[in-house]
Amino acid sequence: MRVLGISPLDKDSTVAIVEDGNILFAAGEERFSRTKQQSGFPQQALEAGLAYTGLSLSDFDQVVYPFLDWRNEQALFTRNLEDERRFIRSFRAPDLTTQVREALTRVPDRSRPIHGLGHPNEVMDKGFLHSSYYSMAGAQRLASNNAALKGSRQWSDAATESLRHWQETLVTGLRALGWQAPVKRMEHHHSHAANAYLCSGFDQALCVTLDGYGSGLAGSVGEARNGRIRRLHGLAYPNSLGTLYEHVTSSLGFKPSRHEGKIVGLAAYGDPALLADILLSRVLELPGDFRIYEANNVYFSRYLASKFPKIDVAAAYQFVLEHLATGYIRHWVEQTGIDTVVLSGGVTANVKLNQRIFEIEGVRRIFIYPNMGDGGCGTGAALYHSWPGGIRPTISDAYFGPDYTEQAMAEALDAEGLARRKPEHLAREVARLIHQGKVVARFDGRMEYGPRALGNRSILYHAREPEVNQWLNKRLGRTEFMPFAPVTLYEARERCYHNIRGAEHAAEFMTITFDCTDAMREQCPAAVHVDGTARPQLIRREVNPGYYDILKEYEAISGIPSLINTSFNMHEEPIVNTPRDAVRAFLQGALDYLVLGPFLVEHPRPAS
Repeated sequence: MRVLGISPLDKDSTVAIVEDGNILFAAGEERFSRTKQQSGFPQQALEAGLAYTGLSLSDFDQVVYPFLDWRNEQALFTRNLEDERRFIRSFRAPDLTTQVREALTRVPDRSRPIHGLGHPNEVMDKGFLHSSYYSMAGAQRLASNNAALKGSRQWSDAATESLRHWQETLVTGLRALGWQAPVKRMEHHHSHAANAYLCSGFDQALCVTLDGYGSGLAGSVGEARNGRIRRLHGLAYPNSLGTLYEHVTSSLGFKPSRHEGKIVGLAAYGDPALLADILLSRVLELPGDFRIYEANNVYFSRYLASKFPKIDVAAAYQFVLEHLATGYIRHWVEQTGIDTVVLSGGVTANVKLNQRIFEIEGVRRIFIYPNMGDGGCGTGAALYHSWPGGIRPTISDAYFGPDYTEQAMAEALDAEGLARRKPEHLAREVARLIHQGKVVARFDGRMEYGPRALGNRSILYHAREPEVNQWLNKRLGRTEFMPFAPVTLYEARERCYHNIRGAEHAAEFMTITFDCTDAMREQCPAAVHVDGTARPQLIRREVNPGYYDILKEYEAISGIPSLINTSFNMHEEPIVNTPRDAVRAFLQGALDYLVLGPFLVEHPRPAS
C-alpha cells in the first residue's frame, strides 16, 4: 500500500511518502522555499519526494489529509463553543484584582543578569492605554467574559475560512499534478496518535496527543494495542494547552506557534508560585479532564505580563501546563495500568513537560514522535492507512529528507570560490578542530525530518565554556534563553543524565530533558540549563557513522562524550537543505569550518 500524506496546509506544510508502513521520504516545504513554517500546497517538497523515490502520483493508492471536511470540522467546534458559552456564564472565578494585588507584594528583588533581558524583573510595558485596556478586558468579569466570547467567535470565523481555503488549495494543487481521486480524510488527533504509536515500536501504549486544535479537540488519550488505537477520551476545544501557551508566548512579546521554546527557557529563571494559584483558580479540574475559563481571552495573559516580571509569568504558565498535562495523563495511566506513554501534538514539543510526564509514577517507558507538531500529521495518516497490520518496528532515525551528490557539493563551493580539502581521517581532524575551540558546521547525508537538527544539518562546538551561548547566538543572529543542546554518545548516557532508562529512544531525537549528573555539569556547562537539565541527542554509530565518529574522536582527545549540537541555519530561517543553503549560512554566520560531505572547508574570513 503506497500512500502520500500531506500535513495541514495552514503552517509547516509537509509531505510524506509511505509504503507499507515504511517512510520513504518526508520533508517540509519550508526547507525548499526557505520560509520558516511555510504554509500552502507543498509543491516543492512533493516534487522533491517524487524525484527522490522515482514515483509519480499515479503510483499511489491513496492521498491522505489529517483534517475532516471543513463543514464537519465547523460543526464540531461550533458545538464546543456553545458549551463554552454556558461554562463561562456559570463559572465563578475569584476576584482577580485582589489576587493580583496580593501577588505583587511577593515579587522578589532581583539583580542577577539574565541574557536577553534588560533587567531580571523586566515586565511588558505597552504604555498606559494598552495597560488600561488589559486591566479591563483581562481582569473585569463582564468585560473579560465578553472578550473571551468575542475571541472564540473570531477564532471560529477564522478557522472556518482557513479550513475551507486550505481544503480548496489542497484539491486544486493535487489536480494540477494529475490526482483526480478523492482525498482520504482522517480525524486530526487520530493522525497524531498514529504517528506516535506506529513509530514507537511498542506493542502496547497509552497514546497522548496535545495541541491547539484539531477535529473538535485539543488533546486525546487512546489505548494502543496490536497495531490498533482505541480512543478513551478527548479534550474538547477550547480547553487547549496549546492555546494557553500560545497566549503567554504572544503576551511576552514572542511569536506564537514558533517561539514557545523561548518561554520554556525563560521559565527556569522565575518563581512559578507567584502566579500559579491565580492561573489554577481559572481551571475546573475533573477526573481525567479539565476546563479552562475564558480560554480564548488573550488579554488575561497580557494583563499579567503588564504587571509581573516576564520570568515569573513564564514560570507560572510552564508550571500550570505541566500540572494540567501530568494530572490528565496520570489519571489515564492509573485507569488503564499501562506503563508506556507515547506523545504527539505541538504541545509535546515542550521538552520539560515531557520530562515531567516521564516522571509520573507508573510510567516506565516514553516515546515522543520527532515531528510532533502538525507537520508530522501527514506522516501519521499515511502510516496508519498504509500499514498492513501488527506492530511496526520503531524508527531508528529521522533522516527522511533529500541528500545530495558530491558533485553538487563541489559545485556549491566552486560558486563561492571556496577552497576545500578531502581529509583521509575527516572525523579525527574535525574533532581536533572542535577541541581547539573552532565552530564546525556539518552537512552530510539525508536531511532531518522535523524541527530538530540531528547531526546531518548541525553546528558543532565543544560545551566546556558557558559563554558560547551568548557569542555563538550573536554570531548566528539568534536570541535564546535556552542553552544549546548536547549530542552524547549513547553508551555514555548514564554518565551524563539521571533517570534516562526507559527514555533512551526518545532521547535519540532530542525530545525530552533530563537532570544532568555532576560530571555533565562540570564538563559541559554550556549544554546545561540554569535548572540543571539538558535536552540531549543520544547517538549510536549504526544510526549515523560519520557523526558518531566525530564525537567518539572528540572523546578520545578530551575525555568528554558530549558536544554542542545546534541547528545549521541563520536566525528565523529554516534548517539548511541544499549544499548552496549550507555554503550561504556558513559564510553569513562566520563559522570557522564547514564539513560538506567528504570536504573540509575553512572560512576565508574567520571571525576574530
